[in-house]
Formats: sequence, C-alpha cells, structure tokens
Amino acid sequence: MNTFVENVDVCIVGAGHAGCEAALACARLGLETVVFTLSADNIAFMPCNPHIGGSSKGHLVREIDALGGEMGKNIDKTFIQSKMLNYSKGPAVHSLRTQADKFEYSKEMKHVLENQEHLTIKQAEVTELICEDVKADSEIFLSGYKKKITGVKIYTGTVYMAKAVIICSGTYLKARCLCGEAITYTGPNGLQPSNNFSASLIENGIELRRFKTGTPARMDGRTVDFSKMTEQFGDNPVIPFSFDTDPADVQKEQVSCWLTYTNEKTHDIIRANIDRSPIYAGVIEGVGPRYCPSIEDKVIKFPDKDRHQVFIEPEGLATNEVYIDGMSSSMPEDVQIQMYRSVPGLENCKIVKNAYAIEYDCLTPGQLHLSLETKNIFGLFCAGQFNGSSGYEEAAAQGLYAGINAAMEIFGKPSLFIDRSEGYIGVLIDDLVTKENQEPYRMMTSRAEYRLLLRQDNADLRLREKGYEVGLISKEKYDALMLKKSLIEKETKRLKETSLGASANVQDFMIRHNTSTLKTATTLAELICRPELNYYDLEELDPDRKPLDKEVINQVEINIRYEGYIQRQERQVEKFKKLEKKIIPSDINYDDVSSLRLEARQKLKIYRPENIGQASRIGGVNPADVSVLLVYLKSYYGRDHK
Repeated sequence: MNTFVENVDVCIVGAGHAGCEAALACARLGLETVVFTLSADNIAFMPCNPHIGGSSKGHLVREIDALGGEMGKNIDKTFIQSKMLNYSKGPAVHSLRTQADKFEYSKEMKHVLENQEHLTIKQAEVTELICEDVKADSEIFLSGYKKKITGVKIYTGTVYMAKAVIICSGTYLKARCLCGEAITYTGPNGLQPSNNFSASLIENGIELRRFKTGTPARMDGRTVDFSKMTEQFGDNPVIPFSFDTDPADVQKEQVSCWLTYTNEKTHDIIRANIDRSPIYAGVIEGVGPRYCPSIEDKVIKFPDKDRHQVFIEPEGLATNEVYIDGMSSSMPEDVQIQMYRSVPGLENCKIVKNAYAIEYDCLTPGQLHLSLETKNIFGLFCAGQFNGSSGYEEAAAQGLYAGINAAMEIFGKPSLFIDRSEGYIGVLIDDLVTKENQEPYRMMTSRAEYRLLLRQDNADLRLREKGYEVGLISKEKYDALMLKKSLIEKETKRLKETSLGASANVQDFMIRHNTSTLKTATTLAELICRPELNYYDLEELDPDRKPLDKEVINQVEINIRYEGYIQRQERQVEKFKKLEKKIIPSDINYDDVSSLRLEARQKLKIYRPENIGQASRIGGVNPADVSVLLVYLKSYYGRDHK
C-alpha cells in the first residue's frame, strides 16, 4: 500500500487549550503547522467547568496574553459574567475569573485557528510517533538525546513529516469514563478517545502513568429553584483579561450565578453508598486531584464539615444547562439523583448529563527539560494535562510555552525561559519538571514564592518584552509597553519628590478625609501610603498633575504603597538568581559526586537538573546535598572543564 506523505514544520497532537495556543504560536511565527483533533467541532472544548481564570489561574491567563497568546482575547469576546476575586485582600492575590459561554468560546477559538495563516486543522487520530536514532557522534546525541522526531502517522496511514511534534492530548489517551458501575471507553463528554497513540509513545521510551479527574452533573436550569439560593453578581465595571482589549468593549449585561450548600442529608446519602463509588471500590486506577476533590471525597475526608458550597453556573446563553460546581462525582446515577435533590433549590432537578470520573494516560515526571522538550527525543515537546497538570489555564500556558520553544529550536534560537521569579508560568513549568507530582497539578498563589512581584495587574510589564523578543508581540505593542513603563517610573519619582507643608488648606484636606493632620512637611507619595487616601483623592493638592491612564495610576499606587515589601522580595529574588545561574553540566556523573546521599543521587539522575536552583527544589534533595554539589562544581569547573 502506498503511503501518502505530507511535509510540515510542526505537528500538534490535540486541539484543546494547550493545542490551540501551541498551534497559534508556531503558525504566527511563520512555521507550517498542522493541529490534529479527534473532532474539529470541539476545538478548545470546555468539558468541565464553564469558566476561565480564578485564584492564580487568572494570573496565568494574563501572562499568556502578555506573551502573545489567545486565551485572554477569546474569553473577553465570549464571557457572560466577570468578577475580580479576593478584591478585599492585597493586590498579590487579586485574580480575574469569568464565566464563559462555553459553546461560543469553542466556536470563536475555532474561527481564530481556521483563519490563521500557516495553520491547518486536521480531524484525525494520531496513532504513531515517528522517530529516528541519532548518530553517536552528533551534537544532539552528546546533549543526551537518543532519538530525533521525524513526524507522526495518523489512523488512515498518512504520514506527516515534521521538525517538531507537540503532544497536547489532554484527557483522551486510552480514556474511560466511570459513573458508578457503568464504565464507557470514551473521552470527556462522550467524545472519541485516542486508543492507539499510547503504545507508540511507550515503544519510543516515553513512560506513562494513569491520572483521574472528574466533573459534576449538568442540570436542566428550568428545574432549578433559584429562589432558595443566593444570587452571585458580576463586577461593574468589568476588567478585561487581555491587555489589548478596549475596556469599553467588555461592559455588557451579565448573567448571575447562584450559591447553595450541601447538608447532612446529602452527606448521609453519600456515606450510605460510598461502597458503590468507583473511587472507593478500587475500580479507578488513576490518581485524582487533591485540590479539586469529588463530593464523596469531601464528605469522607472532611467529616467535621456539615456543609459544602455548591455554585450553580450557566453554561451559555443558548442553553438551559447549568453546571453544579462543587459536586463532581463518580457515583452511580441513582445515587447522584438522590444527593443532588437533597440540596436546597435542586429538589426537583433533572439531570441532563451525569457526573463522571475520567481516567487517562499521561507523562511520568522526570522526562522533560525546562523547555518542555523531552529529554530523550529531540524535537518532541509536551504540554497540558498530558504533563500531569489540571485546568484549562495551566494547559494553555504550557501549550504557548511549548509552541514557542519548538519554534525557537527549529529557528536555531535560544529557548524561551521564564523562571519562578518572573511569572506564574515559570512556577508552573518548574514544578512540573522538578517535582514528583502524585496527583494532577493545580496552580495556586501559595506555590509562588514571589507573588507580590507576580501580580496579575503587571503581567504585561513582566513578560510582554519576552513576547516581543520571540516574535509574538508587535513593535507597536512593545513601544506602548515601553511608554507605559516610562510613565510609571516618572510619576512615581514625581510623587516622591513633591513636598507639601502643613498649610491651612492641607490640614483642612486631612480633616475632610478623616486622616491625621500633618506635624511636618511630607510628600505626596507618603500621603498615598495612608489607608484613608489614594491617588485620586490627592488631586486638589496636586495642581501639576497630568492626565494618566488608569493602569499607569494603579501601578504607581501599588509601587508606592508596597515599596518596602516589594524591595524585600526583590532582594530574595537576587539570592534565588544566584543559584539559578550556577549551571550543572549536562554530562555530570552523579556517581562521581562523593558524599551525596543515595536518595539525592537517584533523584538527580532521574531529573538531571540544569542548575543548582532547580536541583534544590527536587524532592529528596536536601540543603546538605546542594552544598555537596556546589563544592563538586567548584572543583569541576576549576579543572579542565571550561
């Protein structure tokens, strides 16, 4: 049989949130790209929650946008409610969260992909990874690679020759869905699974494991009694996700979400039927997410809680389906009906789609470089839930990152690198590469050591320049960024240098704003630090003020109010950077490093960290091991290794 061969630059396996960002990044950088999907009608599908953003996840979306990605722009066009979370707390934990019209989100993203130059959408199942052995004397081999990507084969037998392949398979590899005793071998929401690709990955030396995640039931909204629930409104005004979106374009009528709670009756139903849960019956092989547990997990693991929050969220404007957030489950259907109907407002609910758990193949940790390229196969990159993460935002961030780095490798340019002090994306990538995550990884603000520096409001100031350097941000946007930075610096300096005396009109101003009067002269910056005052309040004392954009003013206020804390974190970052700059040679033999503990030696051999900072974050490597490594490297570089 004759084999038809297509020649492209990059193949993307999967068109979920990771695949879309990877495909767009490669195509926008001028590479001929094909993205494979099991269903061209479900591109950027949202099989679980119908929202984008949330605590820490909103930071990721902002960073994706700063680098030139699409997720923020797409949700700005398709959201139905928007809210800034944690607004009563400090700016480090402010996170934007939007309810999506999930059908419009998918439709709009597909439209973007269809109209992107250099990008082809192909509905097909990828069944085989095509590699070739690299020569023992080649530079690639000496860098640790044993094989090199040459392309992929699809189910029909057609071969796509490529310089790079990015796996963004989501939860589709050998997927099976579980609803009590009922097991169906499908992907999420009844979609076709990918049953053939895993074997090819294993044949090429890729180690896989099983993970599990789940989703709640969808109800017919007409059968829900919202009068028994608390209405949850969106923000007014709405703050857009994308730095390129005109705020005026996102001010629109929003839909409401609703809050209710489980109760002891709900919990009794679950406890009485726990032996029928595939999680507790031992039917499920995969490990589930610790930070997004099923309702049966919540009831069993937190017996002291007499109720759990349940949010009722609309799935879109053109459907009556509502999402029961907080009650994911894999219980049998008869148990689901009982437990859902025990919740206030859901007494007469009718289930449109049952809750279920889904198991799938994903990557065993320790096989990726920080670029998200595999350590053994040159040109093979991995992103999204295949890497052991959970969530649309985590997937999209990895997809963009992997897409950029695949392109950089093809162009012979240095990889994009974002470290833990530069972005939540850096924290995400570093954690996936260095840690033995035993459950699907979820981004949280507590994982970021320098979160005061990594705020969602300054993502463009932190990362847009990197987006410009790799080619995804235009010169016009870069120039606008430089102007914004300059205005922030100048205004901050001006406020610190503008003094006020204790004159009668100043004292009167203080009294009117319920703040203490002045005993000595002060600066405008010092007044902004007072909790009773802000930048806008000081306008009558500041006649030399020039009109500034709201985003500039926001940065100026934060820089002034949190200056001491920011400077402290910047000093911490300096120490962090010193360890990151201590490079560990790729050919190091850890058996030669005397005094290393056995566990540390084993972990270092598996993960092969690229620098001392990364080594220090590997589980099983303690500070004493790091000290031993530092002494060894000093000797190593002091010999003939230059």
